[in-house]
Order: sequence, then structure tokens, then C-alpha cells
Amino acid sequence: MACFVPFNNRNLDVTLFVFRPTVVLVDELIDSLKQFCVCTETLGCVQSSIFKSIHGNLIIWYGGWMKKSTENKELLTSTLLSMLTSMSSMAVLTEYSFFDAYAGESKDGSNAAKFSTGDIVSMNIIASSSTDLNDVTYANLALFKSRFLKMEGATAGVCLKCQSMPMVACLYVWKSLLLCYSWILTSDYRKTMLPYLDRFSLSIKYDIFWVIYVSSENVQNYQIPPQRHVLENEENPKMD
Repeated sequence: MACFVPFNNRNLDVTLFVFRPTVVLVDELIDSLKQFCVCTETLGCVQSSIFKSIHGNLIIWYGGWMKKSTENKELLTSTLLSMLTSMSSMAVLTEYSFFDAYAGESKDGSNAAKFSTGDIVSMNIIASSSTDLNDVTYANLALFKSRFLKMEGATAGVCLKCQSMPMVACLYVWKSLLLCYSWILTSDYRKTMLPYLDRFSLSIKYDIFWVIYVSSENVQNYQIPPQRHVLENEENPKMD
């Protein structure tokens, strides 16, 4: 069963842990992360996945959890970090946080961005120097809505906002790596992105990943809310 990221944050909390390997061969690290996926199920993780950068040197662990209180998230994060210490000789944990999904759309009528092992996903992350993320969140949403339907080969996309840092992201699922490359080569960055982001002081990162592992043993027990498209629960994003 495919892994998924819902288009809102009503029922699922999302975590992203970003690793930069310090070893040449990453097979052992990936095997350790697969075991980590299994272990997190005992903590309430309903689904997890591993992404490996195609051109860069990053590995991302994605976890989806039933909704938790802020206090429980802090305790969970502390537990997860403790579990990851055994991998410190193989990789540096560069970033980690809970994220809220606040917008999304698919081209097949699905109500979540779905992906399986072997799929291609791309992600752009926008970090703001301002502690007020409201304007950047709206700009990221406007950029997503202006681009998604034009992105030939993209099957779904979702907007995320970080709960602990002034950061937003967009994750896209692609039919193929070739179509992803085609979009990158033919899209005009200055025309498509700068009009939305030029007025902010931002750091923008972009990468393409293989989905190399999906753990879906408990996904069948979680039901996606019955909505075709959700854009920030309602028309506009509600900030925490």
C-alpha cells in the first residue's frame, strides 16, 4: 500500500528527519533506517518512508503520526533522537521537525499525495529569516496554486509548514524522473518563482529524491478524510 501525505493537518502529524551521510556506502545506514521505521510503529507511527537524493547527499525519513499534543510531540521527538544515536557514526542529522500540511492537490482526484517505493518526489524548502511565517506561507501557497496544474508529469503536490522553525516546503510526486527533469529545464525560475518570493529574505533549497522504502503495515488502519481537494482546510491558511 502506498504511503501518503494528506492535504491538511486535521488527522495526521508529519515529521521529516534529514540526514547527511558521512560514509561512502550508505547501505548500512539505509538498513538502520528501515529498522527505525519498524521501531517507530510501536510509538504510534502509522506510516513511514525513506527518500534518497538522486544528485545530492541527503536522505530523508518521513513519518506520519496520529495527531498529538505539543507536549507529546516533544516527548516523542526526544525518544526518536535517542533511538537515532546508534546511527551517528554513519550520518549527521541536519534537520528534524514536525510539519503541518496546509494545502494540496492531485490530478487524479485523490485527497493526498501518494507515493510508493521506486517513485520520484521533489521537494523545495523555503527558510525565512523572519520569525513571522504568515506572509511566506501565503506566498508558498500562491506559488503552488499557480504552478501545479502546469507541471506535466506531477501527479500530486502538498504544501507544508514547519512547526518549530520559520520554514515552508512543497513536496511533489512525479510519474517519472524524465518528466521531473523536463519541468525543471523548461520552467523559467525568474518568471515562475521570483514574483512570489522576491520581496522576502529567503534561503531556497531544491532536490529530487528516489523513494527507496515505504513501510505500510499500519496504513490500512488509517482512513484519509473524504475530501477531493483540500486547500488549507478552508480557503485561507490558518496560522498557529
